[in-house]
Amino acid sequence: MKSSDIRKVFLDFFREKDHLVLPSFPLVPQNDPTLLLIGAGMAPLKPYFTGEKTPPHTRIATCQKCVRTPDIEKVGLTARHATFFEMLGNFSFGDYFKEDAIPWSWELMTRGYGLPEERLYVSIYQEDEEAFSIWKNKVGVPPEKIYRLGKEDNFWEIGTGPCGPCSEIYYDLGPQYGCGGTDCQVGCDCDRYLEVWNLVFTQFEKDANGNYIPLEQKNIDTGAGLERLAIVMQGVSSFFEIDIVKPLLDHFAAKAGLEYGKQDKIDISLRVITEHLRGISFLIADGVLPSNEGRGYVLRRILRRAVRHGKLLDIEPPFLFDAVPLLVAMMEDPYFELREKEELIKKIIKLEEERFNETLEQGMVLLEEQLVTLQNDGKSILPGETAFKLYDTFGFPVDLTKEILDERGFQLDDDGFEKALELQRNRARAAQDSRNREEENLFALVKGFSSRFVGYETLKAQGEVVGILSPSREKLVSEGKAGEDETYYLVLDQSPFYAEKGGQVGDTGTIKFPTGHGRVINTVFGPGEEILHLVEIEEGVVKEGDKVFAAVDEERRKEIARNHTATHLLHRALKKILGSHVNQAGSLVAPDRLRFDFSHFDQPDKKDLSIIEKTVNLAILNNMEVNTLITDLEQAIKMGAEAHFDEKYGDKVRVIKIDEYSLELCGGTHVNSTGELGICKIIDESGIGAGMRRIEALTGHRALDFVAAQERELKEITSMMKIPRENAASKIKEMMESQKELQRKIRQLQQQLAQQQVESLLQQTEYTSGIPILSTQVEVEDMESLREYLDKLRGKMESGIIMLGALSSGKVIFAGAVTKDLIEKGFHAGNLIGEVAKLTGGGGGGRPDMAQAGGKDPDKLPYALSMVPVLVKAQQAKIIS
Repeated sequence: MKSSDIRKVFLDFFREKDHLVLPSFPLVPQNDPTLLLIGAGMAPLKPYFTGEKTPPHTRIATCQKCVRTPDIEKVGLTARHATFFEMLGNFSFGDYFKEDAIPWSWELMTRGYGLPEERLYVSIYQEDEEAFSIWKNKVGVPPEKIYRLGKEDNFWEIGTGPCGPCSEIYYDLGPQYGCGGTDCQVGCDCDRYLEVWNLVFTQFEKDANGNYIPLEQKNIDTGAGLERLAIVMQGVSSFFEIDIVKPLLDHFAAKAGLEYGKQDKIDISLRVITEHLRGISFLIADGVLPSNEGRGYVLRRILRRAVRHGKLLDIEPPFLFDAVPLLVAMMEDPYFELREKEELIKKIIKLEEERFNETLEQGMVLLEEQLVTLQNDGKSILPGETAFKLYDTFGFPVDLTKEILDERGFQLDDDGFEKALELQRNRARAAQDSRNREEENLFALVKGFSSRFVGYETLKAQGEVVGILSPSREKLVSEGKAGEDETYYLVLDQSPFYAEKGGQVGDTGTIKFPTGHGRVINTVFGPGEEILHLVEIEEGVVKEGDKVFAAVDEERRKEIARNHTATHLLHRALKKILGSHVNQAGSLVAPDRLRFDFSHFDQPDKKDLSIIEKTVNLAILNNMEVNTLITDLEQAIKMGAEAHFDEKYGDKVRVIKIDEYSLELCGGTHVNSTGELGICKIIDESGIGAGMRRIEALTGHRALDFVAAQERELKEITSMMKIPRENAASKIKEMMESQKELQRKIRQLQQQLAQQQVESLLQQTEYTSGIPILSTQVEVEDMESLREYLDKLRGKMESGIIMLGALSSGKVIFAGAVTKDLIEKGFHAGNLIGEVAKLTGGGGGGRPDMAQAGGKDPDKLPYALSMVPVLVKAQQAKIIS
């Protein structure tokens, strides 16, 4: 039976049992920051199990794509470990329980898939008499084929909370797959008994005291690995021989010009490459990009592990991306996203392969040198600092380094690596963390103060001072006075001031109180979302309980709103032009500019940036309405709203809808229509890390000022150069080409002149010390020209020492050489030139045959060159002694 049929039979079976069949959820968890990736069929349904959400149906069935990486180093070493797999599952949320779930599993195994009963075995939790009775009396499984296993194997629990016993179905692959032991049975670690179905009966709530309390609503969570069922149904011996995997293995074997099944080392590498391509492709299809943290690091780890195993097989890189079309052809039904993202998947894999190949060879050289040193010293543990350098400089995921060490019989100093990694992290965040801790301690003093935001509706509001916080005194105070050279955080019961959040800066403005007024210079949130106004008291005294009038800087808020709406327009344009994989990774929304960080695997070219900018400005020109919707998260996602799945959202969310153009979850402030932006001008685009890009832009009058300034500069340039503005670029290009040609001719003439001068210079060679020494000053523009002089002289001098000096841009430069016969006697150009350069206040060095150096004092150049014979004699004396 084909894998596609196994999938279909399962889902059709449960559809007939009144289950709602849902498509696979993405591998990236939605609204669950506690999970890195989906690694089980029940993971996306967790809110239904916990009661956090009401399921669309009390019975659900899925075929869920999953990624797990705890055993990544075992993938390839065995024929059963995998990072990517499909999990077939049927779930009950307070509906049916054991009396239905158990018979249905047996019915599907024996009738749906036609597996012979004599080869099926069952395990239960040792204390689950109810399950034993159903298997024995209702299903008819003989007692001797029902194995009771302990809590470690057949009881599911994670800390406190819902938990329960498990029951599993095993298929006997035959004694040829067993360990040969007389006690080989279900539960043995060998490969004979293959688990094909796992039923979890969630029937207890475990409390903090370790008590198991029966649940009123009992749930069913089952899982059947599609690939394991395929092994059984297709009569093959391993995961790598089933119909949706073997074609990939054959492809890579052909690529390497090797045959699978002949050598263990070759087989391991072929299995690694084959298996990892599946996980790599599905992760990218679901929006994950290679990076050095989180999901991106999981992707980078498995991709680079596959690349390294390709190198072990001498496969010419890049090679992984070539197999993507084959995978897509096999898996696009039901995973249509593979076909939609096929070109993107290929492009990202190829780019990452090429990047890693640039550093892989260098990293391997470093590692080999270290291993040779360890071996010579009789040691077996690689220092953590070396592993960190491989990780930080050469892009080696640490588990890849561990795998290489294990292959060679070495170990890693894990603690040393973690210390080096933590040291780097600490350096990066030290100042920020210190500042954050100080603020956290200070703001904790206002936790629980009532504070309501009214700034969506109005920029002016009455309020009451409910708290005054003194940063300098680090305590709550009853009043704040003008003239104390201090700022205060005021907490109002309600405020129109937007507190810094989601990349948008805090509002500024004024607060008037009975005896005076103050300037709000920033607004931030407290630990419980209390609105804290950082105020400079300009006049009078503000007291706790005062009635105040708060007013936001209106023009500044408008500028911020323009830039915030622009980030939404830009986000949509980036997705449209660069691809749907683009996601927001951060932003700064300020009055004077906007900054938008996004995930993308390569630098957008100038043409793409121009189209992106034009797309945003067309949206502005169309003057589309900007509306705010308040709804729940589930409804917002159904509407198609962009959400950051790493964030935890509340019961109600705020959605910003820009006509039919953009729909995003957002708590920031916006304009009423896109025309209010005027224009948007991209002023910079740069890389900020692996797989991360940044765009900076301006809107409104600041964009107009920027364009006007560029216009003035262009006008000034064209006026100075006396060229028409219409074709200024082409004219300047012509002039630059002409200048290059003139420079080329000058260099050619200099070389001819130098050739003529070589004979003259050689006549200055001294023989007083018994060694031919040529030490002289020449006229050149730069070090490159000086080295050319040196090369010509070396070619003419059979034996001797050359030291040339020159002045370049007000500084001293030296180039020196020693012929081969004198090197063999112990003379060294690098050591000599270092001593010469010191005489001009500089330094340098190099190889024994050739070296270069620099100096600071041009007046001492003649003296330094005159001292060369003396320094040669000193070097000669050292050699003799």
